[in-house]
Amino acid sequence: MQGLILAAGMGKRLKDLTQNNTKCMVKVNGVTLIERMLRQLDALELSRVVIVVGYEGQKLIDYIKTLNIKTPIVFVDNPIYDKTNNIYSLALAKDYMLEDNTLLLESDLIFEDRVLKALLDDPRETLALVDKYEAWMDGTCITIGDDDTIERFIPGKKLVFEEIGDYYKTVNIYKFSKHFSETHYVPFLDAYSKALGNNEYYEQVLRVITMLDEPEIKAKKLSGQLWYEIDDIQDLDIASSMFTPDEDEKVEKIQARYGGYWRYPKLIDFCYLVNPYYPPQRLMDEIKASFERLVTQYPSGMKINSLLAAKNFGVDQNHILVGNGAAELIKCLMEKLSGKIGFIRPTFEEYPNRYCREESVIFVPETEDFSYNADDLIGFFGDKEISTLVLINPDNPTGNYLTKADVLKLVKWCGENKIRIIVDESFVDFAEEEDSSLISNEILNENENLIVMKSISKSYGVPGLRLGVLASSDDELIAQMKKDVAIWNINSFAEFYMQIEEKYKKDYAVALDKLKEARKALTSELQKFSSLRVIPSQANYLTVELLGGITSKGLTKVLLHKHNIFIKDLSSKINRGEKQFVRIAVRNFEDNAKLVEALKKELK
Repeated sequence: MQGLILAAGMGKRLKDLTQNNTKCMVKVNGVTLIERMLRQLDALELSRVVIVVGYEGQKLIDYIKTLNIKTPIVFVDNPIYDKTNNIYSLALAKDYMLEDNTLLLESDLIFEDRVLKALLDDPRETLALVDKYEAWMDGTCITIGDDDTIERFIPGKKLVFEEIGDYYKTVNIYKFSKHFSETHYVPFLDAYSKALGNNEYYEQVLRVITMLDEPEIKAKKLSGQLWYEIDDIQDLDIASSMFTPDEDEKVEKIQARYGGYWRYPKLIDFCYLVNPYYPPQRLMDEIKASFERLVTQYPSGMKINSLLAAKNFGVDQNHILVGNGAAELIKCLMEKLSGKIGFIRPTFEEYPNRYCREESVIFVPETEDFSYNADDLIGFFGDKEISTLVLINPDNPTGNYLTKADVLKLVKWCGENKIRIIVDESFVDFAEEEDSSLISNEILNENENLIVMKSISKSYGVPGLRLGVLASSDDELIAQMKKDVAIWNINSFAEFYMQIEEKYKKDYAVALDKLKEARKALTSELQKFSSLRVIPSQANYLTVELLGGITSKGLTKVLLHKHNIFIKDLSSKINRGEKQFVRIAVRNFEDNAKLVEALKKELK
């Protein structure tokens, strides 16, 4: 078998990186794409590798000659690379395809060795390597029959997005038998080029071939092996974290992204916290039905969006403020505070990070499970002369929960001592106690010192909409904050969500019940491990102590590297000597089962 690499393109979307270099000369973690690919092919002991060059061709040839690749390499020049597409590059190498079985690759790919192994270990002689379509993918897709027959080739410009659940993306790696090249591909390649010219793509030839009664080519589905196609600098950035050889560095790079994990193939995110059972499909379909209008229309200003939030939460319009996520509101609020502020640690660091450390008074519970109640807080902060107290309830990452009665006791104590209290109840809907929210006109009007923060993203499972609310009967504070944030601080999709959300209250209640069931089941499974101690939680996450010498960094690393599962390493949040902790989000039953299976493989 021989290798055939198409490397004539200019890679314009990589801008400055390909100004003087061909696309495959771009480096990922210090290694060029072409070097990585050639070394992977070199390990296969192929008869030769044919490389079609074009843009900056001589520079690429000279570079490859320095790599000491033991497999013989043949170069084919495409002198009109700027006037043709890859169908012409492949046609230039067609004679080689008639001489041997061929492994065909495009040069802008980066992939695990397991990708090639999956293709070569399959006994079928002619295969198109494909992967289940995901949102980060771009380009040609196919649909597949039950026997891996390729039913349709669909160019990227003709994708029907309502059908994407049925699509597979071509990886742009193929295995062609010599017989297939002789009887199918090369003859059709010649005919197609003569009829339609050279400014086409070689997949179009395969598209025609699949219409035959006996096309010979089948689809080979990947099953979790990692690959990425690099077309622009964002792809390059993703690939640098996916394929870094240093496992510690990989974890650090992915942690530093703070989201956007839908661009990572097959990654299961147990780090960031959302409701896996909401929103319902009907709500999503309603948003989709208005998609074009929402994209092309301005959202309403702050006044109207406050009215929508007031309607949904049943409070006075002047008592509530809508934010571009709770993070925007936290930043705005913390900038308005002065004096000493009381914080509880470990906690959601966005609050203390937004305030002067010298003016911060920290309470750290000494209990084994980080638990505390209102009396504990009153006893600690009673003589500290704080002006504000911040309470996350349930707390993050511990999941510690104060009952509504206990929180109101704390609110009352703060009011009697002229202390403003901020209660972040972003996770309170997940608590077992019913009606635990403080966002009501009665509670707010009775306690002007109370500020309630709530992240819609976390409890309602819509983090991409970036929605949060702040409620207080301190109308002067609310009015000041409304002036500080941008008039169009949320987009039309977020506004439309608030407009229709009230219709789905029953669905939300069902989703919360499902989450609580999933939390109970996951807790039970994790408690079966002798090396894990699960801390009780009333949120949609569990803090787990690791026993027997396991480190939080080590477990986070091995789950990411070997199982594509991302959990939260709490070593930077919790400092209890040698003790090690991780936080695990509660996802749906299927994902939770995958985590448990991965832990069974890694923990004794």
